Amino acid sequence: MVAALGGTLAERGHEVAIFMPGYRSVLDGPHAKDAELTHRLKIEMGDAFLAGDVYTIKPRAGVTLHLICREEYFDRKLPYWTGERDYDDNDARFIFFQKAVAELLRLTDFKADIVHCHDWQTGLLPLFLRYAEQRYGVTLALKTVFTIHNIAYQGIFSRKSFHLTNLPEELMTIDGLEYYDQMCMMKAGIVFADLVTTVSPRYAQEIQTPEFGNGMDGIIATRVEDLHGLINGIDTAVWNPATDASLPARYSVENMAGKALCRERLLQEFSWLAKPTAPVTGTKRRGANGHTNPGLPVATAAQGTIKGPVFGMVCRFTSSKGLDLLLGAEEFFAKEDCRLVVLGGGEKKYEEAVRAMAARHPGKIGVCVRLDEAMSHLVEAGSDFFLMPSLFEPCGLNQMYSQAYGTVPLVSHVGGLVDTVVDIDASPQSGTGIMFPPTQEGFNGGLRRALGLFGDKTRYADVQRRAMRRDFSWKTAVAAYEQLYTNAL
Repeated sequence: MVAALGGTLAERGHEVAIFMPGYRSVLDGPHAKDAELTHRLKIEMGDAFLAGDVYTIKPRAGVTLHLICREEYFDRKLPYWTGERDYDDNDARFIFFQKAVAELLRLTDFKADIVHCHDWQTGLLPLFLRYAEQRYGVTLALKTVFTIHNIAYQGIFSRKSFHLTNLPEELMTIDGLEYYDQMCMMKAGIVFADLVTTVSPRYAQEIQTPEFGNGMDGIIATRVEDLHGLINGIDTAVWNPATDASLPARYSVENMAGKALCRERLLQEFSWLAKPTAPVTGTKRRGANGHTNPGLPVATAAQGTIKGPVFGMVCRFTSSKGLDLLLGAEEFFAKEDCRLVVLGGGEKKYEEAVRAMAARHPGKIGVCVRLDEAMSHLVEAGSDFFLMPSLFEPCGLNQMYSQAYGTVPLVSHVGGLVDTVVDIDASPQSGTGIMFPPTQEGFNGGLRRALGLFGDKTRYADVQRRAMRRDFSWKTAVAAYEQLYTNAL
């Protein structure tokens, strides 16, 4: 979100600076080769001062990216956790990062109108900015905005972590950072930022309730007048079926022929269709069964076809993404004339469970337990329906990708899904997807509705076209952020 929003703001004439930790994955990326060491920092952390380096990149006109580096904290395989649990020193890592941002704003004399902070990892930054302003007699930001992407992740640490902030002790109270005798970074952002946003209007309402507030609903209640729900956009430079170079064929709402070829290629990945006899070879990548396959064919159709719908799902394997509902629908996928493709990874118990389900029904269910950007595009393009049985969903992006790709979304009636998908039965003339309550009965009912829709080819095609004509681009979404910033000033 940050890169796409920042880039779009720059296109509209704003000057944008982005600050992020120098994660290994970023420093190993293609842009890092142009990075220049611009600052060496000394950051106060409790009783010690720690050094950090800042590498700066200009990825595009109007955008400056500052990477705040300290190998001890950020040179790790994964940004936030080991793969099984959070890093034990996440408190120190992100206190260091936030203090470094405040110091860098002072040293660069950027004179920000708005400092926009994202999630608990930046929740202390509004405080650090104000105390730095008092200390040095300068203005670092006219206003601060704090965005909650997922209120379930709160940055809660032991009370002793507060020592690393070097903030006045009176801030470690119930009216400040204290949360059940611990320190909470998300609470700091909610309480001390000038404005609070989250990533959809529906989610802004939901987090005010005990059901969705994850214990923060009382704190949110103190900032209701300053709380705004703004829908994210999608990066159409990456997610556009008419230009998507990772697909075997491109297509658009005016010419859908390429989508059928994407569907065939997806089915071939799981050996549900025979592969073309003469593919056009290219860059190698891993196939669904783990072996290396030739590059995608450009537009060579396979023999045979599968008449029933293909359901696709790409997500992190957690309970919140509805994995239990998916597993509970095994009988449907096994018995009905359909196929299921699941791509993702996460909690071990779910990885094992979906693999076992696929092993029981190899002709009907295919699973890829890995992160694979190219494969995620193929699942979006090659599926007939995209599944999002989320128990909660602050905004969600895949339901927007799906509509852009003419893949009808089948989504829970929660969060940002409510704001971005129109149910075909509730609104027959404008519907773009199927919505259901986030229960097993609701999900099973949604799957049966999908079978009925797919059987009515004319109606299904109408839903596809309506979905593809919707505009979820950042060029549209950015207007709400510009208005928010203007009103704040």
